[in-house]
Amino acid sequence: MLSHLLAVASVWLVAAVSPGPNFLMTARIAVARSRGAGFAAVCGIGIATAVWGICGLAGIKALFLAAPWAYATLKLAGAGYLIYSGVRLIVLAEKRSAADAALPVEGKGFSSSRAFWIGLATSLANPRSALSVASIFAVALPAQPSLALGLASVVLMVAISVAWYACVVWLFAAEAVSNGYRRVRRTLDRVAGGLLILFGARLALERG
Repeated sequence: MLSHLLAVASVWLVAAVSPGPNFLMTARIAVARSRGAGFAAVCGIGIATAVWGICGLAGIKALFLAAPWAYATLKLAGAGYLIYSGVRLIVLAEKRSAADAALPVEGKGFSSSRAFWIGLATSLANPRSALSVASIFAVALPAQPSLALGLASVVLMVAISVAWYACVVWLFAAEAVSNGYRRVRRTLDRVAGGLLILFGARLALERG
């Protein structure tokens, strides 16, 4: 059992640390808002990881193969969310005034619950995560894994995701990083928005 869990951990760690929408949104929330908001987003990512892990165990890959329209629908919905988030980030960056840069990092109208839902939605926006999890399980686990091994694998994946993104939050919420961000806030928000749009477009256009 230990060897299987080590295999899952090694593959999932590589997947988790690879830059993507989760990293982008978590880092931005931490640096633009607060460490608390960043950790709330991490909680959302952790729950989304558990959801995709359970879907992988339940054989969602077979469902997607049997009903391609279901996967296509989820993929387009996720791509739409990422593109919307990117456009919104760019629009807000353009609307900000110089005086806005002097506002507290917490920002008005931004709560930890909102950060949580952003983290959850961003992580759920890519249904390919379910296929990735299914592939990892196919490679790292036996053909008929026990329930205990399957659940332990999901818990391990959640722990790795939460630990990694918590480190991201801790780093980007540091005062020096936050102060540097506020000096170039508009430019960085435009870049972040553009990257989210690219992530969404790639998701929508990729085959399979």
